[in-house]
Amino acid sequence: MKSLRIWVSTVLVAIGASLPRLALATYPIAAAPSLQVPGCPQFGVAHFNKTVPDQQDFPYTEVALCYNWNNITMAFSAWNETSFYFDPAQGTNDDIWKYEVMETFVALGDADPQTYLEFEVSPNNVTFNAFIYNPTKVRAENATFERFYINNTLETGFNAFTTLDKKQKLWSSTISIPLGLFNIDNGAAKGTKWRMNFFRTVVDSATFPNQTLGGWSSPDKASFHITPFFGHVEFT
Repeated sequence: MKSLRIWVSTVLVAIGASLPRLALATYPIAAAPSLQVPGCPQFGVAHFNKTVPDQQDFPYTEVALCYNWNNITMAFSAWNETSFYFDPAQGTNDDIWKYEVMETFVALGDADPQTYLEFEVSPNNVTFNAFIYNPTKVRAENATFERFYINNTLETGFNAFTTLDKKQKLWSSTISIPLGLFNIDNGAAKGTKWRMNFFRTVVDSATFPNQTLGGWSSPDKASFHITPFFGHVEFT
């Protein structure tokens, strides 16, 4: 029996040694910003006006958040807009991120997430909706990175309403994200903690495909999928 235990231990060690090692992030999570979000109709507001990652001037962008019985509501406001640039041929879950979009990344809990929701909206109200599996937490090169798309947004409970005010150089989008996606029952969101981040891309026909990126909690390189930089959000 003793020899059998030794053999099993040897095999397990050998198997463990052969498995790929994931380069997990070691960023100082405490440096990420914090935001308190009240119940609707009051709002908590995140805003930014610096580029990712070099912190140069960027068009002012605002995200107002609240929650109710069933949903998270986010109202994006993209100021100082000049091009309102999108591809009119694109539809749900196409590569709208190549053009101008506003984005949110959402994960339940205060831990640094490997899995999170990515939601994007373009100036013509087209959305990108997917759960992301990013086990390295930094989208490491040649490592696992998977998207699980949500296609039936209306049936799932997603909603987006976008308006363009070219005279004011503003486009705005109010989105609704079902709390049930995160296993939060009706009315149970108060007191929950989240990791979130918010971004905006700016580009026009002259500069495409070279975008300018802006973000609330700026990563240290031009990638939105570095989760240790996600901010800390609490529903109060």
